[in-house]
Amino acid sequence: MLEKLIQTAEKDTCETFCFDEPKVNTLKNRVEEVNGVELIFKALSDSTRIKIAYALTLEKELCVCDVANIIGSSTATASHHLRLLRSMNLAKYRKEGKLVFYSLADDHIHQLVSIALIHSKEEVVKE
Repeated sequence: MLEKLIQTAEKDTCETFCFDEPKVNTLKNRVEEVNGVELIFKALSDSTRIKIAYALTLEKELCVCDVANIIGSSTATASHHLRLLRSMNLAKYRKEGKLVFYSLADDHIHQLVSIALIHSKEEVVKE
């Protein structure tokens, strides 16, 4: 196993160290633009929260009780996850009488979840 890992490592790394200085300098500054984006993925990396977000791509809005039943949890647990999604600006809510309805914050979140699902179903192509 270790020998196979070493052979793979030898094939997927440069044999000599060099870099394109102008390209690297330009990109070094640009990559700072993604600071904070990891928080979105961290919020969605929890299996319960991604299930909730996915359910909200299938239905425009769901009440907390619906979400609890969908994920098989208590309303307190569902509420906790929904609150976290809301605090990360991934979901929004509205209150109607004694019920609280949640929906995705905007179409960008819908697209992220949908694209991730499509990608996860694609066949992995190995070289």
